[in-house]
Amino acid sequence: MEKDQIIILENRGLISITGEDAKDYLQNIITNDIHKVSNSNSIFAALLSPQGKYLFDFFVIKNQEGYLLDCEGSSSKELINNLSKYKLTSKVDIEDLSTKYVVGIMNFENFKIIQKKLNKQEATFEFRESPIFVDPRDSDLGARIISPLEKLYLTIKKLNLKIVENKSYLEKAFLKGIPVEGLNNLQNQLFGLEINFEKLNAIDFKKGCYVGQENTARMKLKNKIRRQLMSIKTDKNVKIGDEIKYNDSIVGRILIDKPYPFALIKLFDPEFSEFKDKKLTINSTNVEIIS
Repeated sequence: MEKDQIIILENRGLISITGEDAKDYLQNIITNDIHKVSNSNSIFAALLSPQGKYLFDFFVIKNQEGYLLDCEGSSSKELINNLSKYKLTSKVDIEDLSTKYVVGIMNFENFKIIQKKLNKQEATFEFRESPIFVDPRDSDLGARIISPLEKLYLTIKKLNLKIVENKSYLEKAFLKGIPVEGLNNLQNQLFGLEINFEKLNAIDFKKGCYVGQENTARMKLKNKIRRQLMSIKTDKNVKIGDEIKYNDSIVGRILIDKPYPFALIKLFDPEFSEFKDKKLTINSTNVEIIS
């Protein structure tokens, strides 16, 4: 994505979390530390199962009323259902705002230009009454702006940006080993640490308890991460469940298929270093591990 380009993700979901208990409520269930979230900083976080398995991931942004969760659009209703399970007696309101907003992604360099014009230093700030923030997973993935679609069009016009397809964004995330599409295929399939959440700044190991914290902390403490989600490249289409082989050993399994496939790859038995640069196959077709 070039400096003068912007991508509009109309398939994102947006959930509002408000109420006097909103901060404590989120702190008790998400993987990251809600105290890091302010008008000047946003985070990437996840909701895990009680066993520590992946369920949902999202960005958490502060607004005047409380917090916004920028999540996968196709799973927003399911996420709300899961969040509601933990409300109990908390004074919290959960609202689906997905139909009212879209997410725009701009080049990080363009974000820096806006930052300089507004004399801002923060990684999150308000621009034309819309929150804009650097992607906390990796700044190479640009900055995200949350806005009603019509207002975003006006912002795009003011900044003289050109709307482009999301292919460059998806490819960059893919090359970095960050899945953006097909996330529902990962639910209950792997632990948070296996999906690279530590690397993606989604887990805070110093905060208190959260859903799935016990197994996550144990895996970290005992270095028991034996598999890792990685992007792979092959000339032929693959299917979910296809096995990746090194010689006669199964070393991985496809969890996300085309067009940007990801597989859960073994780190031991055999050792990852033994096969990572060697010939791997799926159904006799060569496979390359990207990241």
